[in-house]
Amino acid sequence: MFSEETLYSIALRHCPLIGDKIFRRLVAEAGSAKEVWELSKSGLSNVYRVGKRISQEIGKPEHLVFAEKEVAFCEKNKIRILLRHQGELPPQLNECEDAPAILYQKGEWKTTLQTLSIVGTRNITSYGKSFINDFLNEIKDHRVITVSGLALGVDTEVHEVSLNNGLPTIAVLAHGFHTLYPSKNRRLAEKILDNGGALFTEFNSSQKPDRENFIQRNRIIAGLSAATIVVETAFGGGSMSTATFANNYNREVFALPGRITDKFSQGCNQLIVQNKAAAISTVTLLADQLGFSKSATVGVLFPSSEVQIMLPENQKQLLAVLDRQAALSLDEICLKLDLPTYRVLPVLLQLELLGYVKALSGRQYLAL
Repeated sequence: MFSEETLYSIALRHCPLIGDKIFRRLVAEAGSAKEVWELSKSGLSNVYRVGKRISQEIGKPEHLVFAEKEVAFCEKNKIRILLRHQGELPPQLNECEDAPAILYQKGEWKTTLQTLSIVGTRNITSYGKSFINDFLNEIKDHRVITVSGLALGVDTEVHEVSLNNGLPTIAVLAHGFHTLYPSKNRRLAEKILDNGGALFTEFNSSQKPDRENFIQRNRIIAGLSAATIVVETAFGGGSMSTATFANNYNREVFALPGRITDKFSQGCNQLIVQNKAAAISTVTLLADQLGFSKSATVGVLFPSSEVQIMLPENQKQLLAVLDRQAALSLDEICLKLDLPTYRVLPVLLQLELLGYVKALSGRQYLAL
């Protein structure tokens, strides 16, 4: 059975013009969704600076009727209703300013597992498939749960390969639990639930997979994890929005580089060039950067065996002056090396592409 607060939260969120931020402010000031609902319209207008159109909607019986039907639907289909203001969201998602007021969950997952979001284009290539297979095989023995969006292409590959490697996985949907999109992934969704994973959505059972919902969904994919990997995407691909959300949340972003002539590598290359994502150079090094490997060796991009890369002397000298905790500016690095900028910058770029250096905003650099 769901609580009264759950019922009134759904009713309040269902009111037109009440989004997650207004919902959060009202509940924070009144104390609970039920108390907001029971306030007089004049009280809402005068005390909480709510406009007339919103205040007229709060308290309308039809919203409470909708909430009662939604609660009944969730009870029948074993769907959990998580309320942000009750502290029920996954911890990392709860840190995000624009996290959903209400999150619907099907299935279970252990919050002790490290979440890792992996996204990309629906037009996945053999290059993207090889990376996903090799990377998830590399980390399969670690306590990790992958996150993606159940779309065709990269998302489907992430979920399927995770399950094949014994890793649980989370799918974030762009619609309510009354349907499933794309329909051809219905069996995959069932396998996710059967193997210790979960389905999440912020949309109630009246909401269809409308175009705008997918961008909104992407912020949850980014918010659930400390790191997001973009496998393949074009310049305007939806995964670019996921990377943007992750950057705004101060989460780590990694992108798989590709040839500049490959359409579905162009978005990844752009993220790297704009310092919005770290370049992935090898599967082994990426696993190490994410804390999934203690190995200090560096392998080829899709390794069957590992190869030690010997760094030239100028790269070794530059690495020696960098720190893992305190970032140094380009000017500070040049001063320590007693070298001009034009000689230091190319070496920094080489080390960044190799995965030894992370570039921050304002020409600041960290050793990895």
